[in-house]
Amino acid sequence: MKIAYTMASGRGDTDLLLAEVAKDLQAQGIKTCGTVQINTDRADSHRCDMDVQVLPDGPIIRISQSLGKEARGCRLDPSALETAIAMASTGLDNGAEVLIVNKFGKHEAEGRGFRDLIAEALALGIPVLVGTNAMNRAAFEEFTGGAAVALPPVASQLLSWVWTPGLNEVELAS
Repeated sequence: MKIAYTMASGRGDTDLLLAEVAKDLQAQGIKTCGTVQINTDRADSHRCDMDVQVLPDGPIIRISQSLGKEARGCRLDPSALETAIAMASTGLDNGAEVLIVNKFGKHEAEGRGFRDLIAEALALGIPVLVGTNAMNRAAFEEFTGGAAVALPPVASQLLSWVWTPGLNEVELAS
């Protein structure tokens, strides 16, 4: 099983990093699947719009909802996220060599979202690279049984991890 995660400290930095890594992998001929997140600032709100691009060259799907200026609740549109996941899952059937998941977030921490796709990729022997944040890190580590490798938010190190067979790979006991 080969799974790693990264966390960058600045707002949106993990999203930019994973998008860069996906682009570099694709330029090297590595078949990717999954999603990368694109954040777009809004003039009418302190919050951005959240979109994901389905890898390798799929559509961009808005996964956030506009709940109004004063809203404080979760803006994730679960239906849109599930659409993106379903589209990303076709990559596993089409010879993907790596799964990139923009974020193991609250939805995944609660047992939904990308969890099944991550498990399927690992069962197929496909490396998985995931972005997460401090709030959901413990849930991610619990989900992976502590098998995930923490990687620094440095594109060259993420690329090296993906390209190097067996690097930081963990064998799980049956």
